[in-house]
Amino acid sequence: MSAMNIVYNYQHKLYINLTNRCTNKCKFCIRYTPSGVDGIDLWLEHEPDLDEVINALEEKDFKSFDEIIFCGYGEPTMRWEILLGAAKYIKENSSAKIRLNTNGHGNKIAGKDITPKMQGLIDCISISLNAETAEKYNDICVCDFGDDGFYEMLDFAKKAKAYVPEIILSVVDVIGSEAIEKCRKIAEETGVQYRVREYSE
Repeated sequence: MSAMNIVYNYQHKLYINLTNRCTNKCKFCIRYTPSGVDGIDLWLEHEPDLDEVINALEEKDFKSFDEIIFCGYGEPTMRWEILLGAAKYIKENSSAKIRLNTNGHGNKIAGKDITPKMQGLIDCISISLNAETAEKYNDICVCDFGDDGFYEMLDFAKKAKAYVPEIILSVVDVIGSEAIEKCRKIAEETGVQYRVREYSE
């Protein structure tokens, strides 16, 4: 079994790390810090298949956790089929709440609307809003899709509302109070929850 941190325990919650790849290169991302998350090295030597993810979950005694989160070094929806396969396994074998932390580009990545497939599998989606305009979003996130990444993210949030009980748009607290309030209005207009995250180095 590989020593890679496919599944890792952080602050009493279990996280699943599926890929190093991401459609954003956010300037504040942990990928650009030497320590990873709390000293946990999340760099994957290869992308795990579903069996590897399930084995890693079993090794971490996943049934004892109340919440399990898809959140790694990369964007989880880059591997949306593995993500949904793992979520199905978790749902069939535990009562844990499942959360997806994402940049909201899953539909663009897949080339189709994948939000209906999340129904009954994903309980919460936390989407990184990060900025109040497309231009500022692309400046912060350096998105593969340019300014379109901002609109793709908001469209994903709107579509996901129909299938996932809890949708959250989030920002990091370093963007300034004016931007934070403008982003709050975007979340309200989108009809989803809003969260301001504390930046951690």
